[in-house]
Amino acid sequence: MKSAKRILVTSALPYANGPIHLGHLAGAYLPADIFVRYHRLCGHNVLFICGSDEHGVPIMLRAREEKISPQKIVDRYHELNKKSFSDFGVSFDHYGRTSSVIHRETSQEFFRTMAEKNIFILNNEEQLYDPQAELFLADRFVRGTCPICHYTDAYGDQCEKCGSSLSPKDLRNPRSAITNAQPVYKQTTHWYLPLEKFQKALEDWIAQKQEWKPNVLGQIHSWFKEGLKDRAVTRDLSWGVPVPEDIARETGVDIEGKVLYVWFDAPIGYISSTKEWAIKNGTPDAWRQYWQDKETRLIHFIGKDNIVFHCIIFPAMLMAMETYVLPENVPANEFLNLEGNKLSTSRNYAVWLDDYLKRFEADSLRYCLANNLPETKDSDFSWKDFQARHNNELADILGNFINRTMTFTQRNFDLRIPERGSMDALDRELITLLKKTPAKTGAYIDNFQMRQAVKEIMDLARFANKYFNDKEPWVTLKSDKAKCATTISLCLETIKTLSFLCEPILPFTSEKIRKMLNLKLDSRANVWDNAGELTLEPGFRLNNPSILFKKIEDAIITAEIQKLKISPKDDDSQDSQKIDLDAFKKIELKIAEIISAEPVVKSDKLLKLQVRIGREKRQIIAGIAGQYQPQSLVGKKVVVVVNLKPATLFGNVSDGMLLAARKEKNLTLLTIDKEIDSGAEVS
Repeated sequence: MKSAKRILVTSALPYANGPIHLGHLAGAYLPADIFVRYHRLCGHNVLFICGSDEHGVPIMLRAREEKISPQKIVDRYHELNKKSFSDFGVSFDHYGRTSSVIHRETSQEFFRTMAEKNIFILNNEEQLYDPQAELFLADRFVRGTCPICHYTDAYGDQCEKCGSSLSPKDLRNPRSAITNAQPVYKQTTHWYLPLEKFQKALEDWIAQKQEWKPNVLGQIHSWFKEGLKDRAVTRDLSWGVPVPEDIARETGVDIEGKVLYVWFDAPIGYISSTKEWAIKNGTPDAWRQYWQDKETRLIHFIGKDNIVFHCIIFPAMLMAMETYVLPENVPANEFLNLEGNKLSTSRNYAVWLDDYLKRFEADSLRYCLANNLPETKDSDFSWKDFQARHNNELADILGNFINRTMTFTQRNFDLRIPERGSMDALDRELITLLKKTPAKTGAYIDNFQMRQAVKEIMDLARFANKYFNDKEPWVTLKSDKAKCATTISLCLETIKTLSFLCEPILPFTSEKIRKMLNLKLDSRANVWDNAGELTLEPGFRLNNPSILFKKIEDAIITAEIQKLKISPKDDDSQDSQKIDLDAFKKIELKIAEIISAEPVVKSDKLLKLQVRIGREKRQIIAGIAGQYQPQSLVGKKVVVVVNLKPATLFGNVSDGMLLAARKEKNLTLLTIDKEIDSGAEVS
């Protein structure tokens, strides 16, 4: 474990124009909370900071659509998301917001200091202007045809269809997203951060970070390779942190309607929220210890779409300020898909946290996501997998072991911890595992390998179940009560250990377990390192047991799946759904022969197919289990897409896609009407 006087952890500021969904949780919030809770159990000085990102164009667009002020939009979602995080057990020390007075003052101080250091470049430029709305159009206020993939509804900063980074000048047939008017070019002045001047310093700093995740380093180096470009730090908007008036006087620039660009002020929100925390705790200067003491471990938890901001732009700003620490690590996660499809907030294809919490326990979702975090590549959430992990692992393994031990103690030892006697080899094996697991699990968490940490904890619960079965206390109760007492004593010690180890992942369940054990969590002690020690006193009175996890029925899961029917994007026109011939030619279709088929474990919809495409063999996972018996597929020749990126479903890699026709719930595979060799191209 890395040593430091203090640890400062931040999670990416969620945008306050909508509720939190599972993709957000898997990217920046659950892994951060697991990390923070672990370090608190180690007795470390750790501070967890987050807050709402409340400026920018999408919030203005939503406010215009609803005909209310941007402040009312951000007020709504700030409170909703703050409550959702709390109900989910995300244990922020402070959850601020970028519309606060302290944030405005802090952001302006950053801008002013950097301006006084002559960091910025002033550029006079032409920018698109909406003559009907009488305002300059920021990137997201401009839509048009993407020059790369020809999608007709691309934004001025990015095409959501192909993912290409754009500028408004790149778009063909640009139009205003506000009035749909054709924009014109008009002169304006903006301040720019000259990132090119910081590239060498950034490269030298990143060269010391070889332990960072490959996905993070790969994206950083691709930006370095292309060469860093100047980036505007101001925008012509009516909503945001105003450019400081004294800077306007010094430069002679008219700042009417000019604000700090949201990407500039948003990461400063980490600092302003830390200031608010310090003031709230009666120590207004304490924020400096976390941001300006070189012995601080600063960790940013983010999703991969925020890598450039946290690994290049914000560090460049901190370098310019000179007095701030730089992040020790930025463990960015990849994206979480939903039932095999990309999450889409615009199509309402998502599982929203506030909605989920109305019907299910927070810990069930925390456990399922922790098992499946997109730590190094995209992963997939499915409701069937959620149900299986809850029922088969939380209920049948962890919950079952705790319940059977507690009820056995209640019936046969009057809810008192029995005296431990002589121990055999199996007893000593359990004790060894109890002592090893905390350090091993902690090392995984500290290195951002949360999935592996969860596995270690559940492996202990699995072993404990086996230990209980092999020791047969219901038999030794009659034949050798001292041996039975030793077994139950060690089982209770294991429950105590699990209550601490599960705390970062299952905080609500851990609290229930400790209540049954009549134990309290000492927040000042190093609980983690001592979690595996045998500390329970014989004769100590326990509380009545209770069921930790009730099984989730199929009907409940089916209802959740039915809610995820993908609907067309509300603002998509028919043209925006069309592709041109060049785009279609990129799809490679070939004939494949199915050589074997079998069901996918834990799924009632998927079949695992082995197919032959010419001389090549591939595995494809297809959702046709309800339509075809596996054996009936062997020998069929079907049409497959062969140039899709591989995906993982229920732990199985799928390298391709079968084509099928759908009518309501019925699927029919596309086959051929004449004999032809596998591998033949479809054109």
